[in-house]
Amino acid sequence: MSASKPLALVVEDDPVQAEIFVQAIAQAGYDVTHIATGDAAVAFLNEHSPLLVLLDLHLPEVAGTEILQHIRQQPHLARTRVMLATADPRMAETVRADSDLVLIKPISFTQLRSLAQRLLPS
Repeated sequence: MSASKPLALVVEDDPVQAEIFVQAIAQAGYDVTHIATGDAAVAFLNEHSPLLVLLDLHLPEVAGTEILQHIRQQPHLARTRVMLATADPRMAETVRADSDLVLIKPISFTQLRSLAQRLLPS
């Protein structure tokens, strides 16, 4: 992890989507960690305080909504910004209030990079 770049976590089980997400967020100026399962994401979040989490809502083991709830309940993650990714617009509406951004898949590389840059501290 670089001392000069803020940490971002990508939680996505689809390897193709994950690679796009990781590259876009890295180009936005973050040091990015990718995790593919909900359990591993919760374990990581118990030990680290990323500035940004890009979270797929449909994950193996632990649902993205549960991870979002976990993030919001942890004092050390109070400043963490959460971008949710889903292909289901109805699901997006149910979680919109608890997240910083909800993205409907497919998400363009350029759009994601731009959104991630806007969340960087000045």
